[in-house]
Amino acid sequence: MADGDGAEEAADEAGGELAGFLPYQLSVASNAVSSLIAERYRKRFALKIAEWRIMAVLGDGPVRTGAGEGGMTQRALTAATVMDKVAVNRAVKVLEDRGLIARLPNPADGRSHLLALTGEGRAIHAEVMPLARATEGDLLAGLSPGEEALLRRLLADLRARAMRLASRTGQGPEQA
Repeated sequence: MADGDGAEEAADEAGGELAGFLPYQLSVASNAVSSLIAERYRKRFALKIAEWRIMAVLGDGPVRTGAGEGGMTQRALTAATVMDKVAVNRAVKVLEDRGLIARLPNPADGRSHLLALTGEGRAIHAEVMPLARATEGDLLAGLSPGEEALLRRLLADLRARAMRLASRTGQGPEQA
C-alpha cells in the first residue's frame, strides 16, 4: 500500500512511530481494501461497507455461521463481523428498511430474532460476490501462491491471537 496510500504517507511525514505500528498498519490496509471493494459496487447497489459486511456474513449461510438455514442473531452477527454493536445495529436497520434482510423468530430463544437475507438480499449478494472476488484477485495478483497462503495464515494467526488476548481482558477486539 506504500504506492500512494495517503494515510500512510501522512504518518510518515509526521515523523512519528505510527506508520510502523502494526495495529495502525492493519487498520489502514483493511480500510483501503474495504473502500476499494465498496467503491466498486457502491453506486450500483447503494451499500456502505458495514451493510455489505452484514450481507456477506449472512450470505455465507450455514457453512460460515453454523446457524442453520434460519440465519443468525444480531449478537452472533456482531461477533462474526468483529464490528461495533452500534455499527451492526445501524447497518441491520438500513438493510431491513430496504427489504434486504428480515427478522425471523428464533426457535432456540423466543427473546431474540434471527436475521437472514431476503430473496432480494440473496440476489444482490450473488451479484456483488463476483465483484468482490475479482477485486481480491486484483489485490493478490502481485503475490505468488506461497506468499498468498502465508499472508492468509499470518492474518488468521493474528486475528486468533487478538481474540485470545481480548478474551483475557474481558474486552471485545473492537475495544482492545
